[in-house]
Amino acid sequence: MNSEDNKEIPRLAGGYIGTEIDEKWWRRYKENGFFMRGNGEGELTEDGLSFRRYLTKDPLIIPYKNITGITFGKWHAGKWLAGKPVLKLHWTAEGDARKLCAGFYFKLSENQLQRLVETIKKKANI
Repeated sequence: MNSEDNKEIPRLAGGYIGTEIDEKWWRRYKENGFFMRGNGEGELTEDGLSFRRYLTKDPLIIPYKNITGITFGKWHAGKWLAGKPVLKLHWTAEGDARKLCAGFYFKLSENQLQRLVETIKKKANI
């Protein structure tokens, strides 16, 4: 992220809820560390959204080039967050035809969350 984006979007503290396969909450994507849910911190890098769960070494990375859409919901992958907005990144993994949807929640104001979404859309060309 450039310094201008850093001013608008603070540190992305929050949580990873899981990744659904083909929009079925009971079908969870398990490759490359995407199975385990958890709280952590994310950031927008030059290549994509990076999210590292606490007590883990390697971050989850969703490249911008693989993101196909962004939606919001109140629950994701069988988990309800008491009405808090869930940011859903629709994407595809390299060499995998399945439609994936990763769910995140971030401790951001509504305006900050909208700026985050607009930044991701711009970088992903969607």
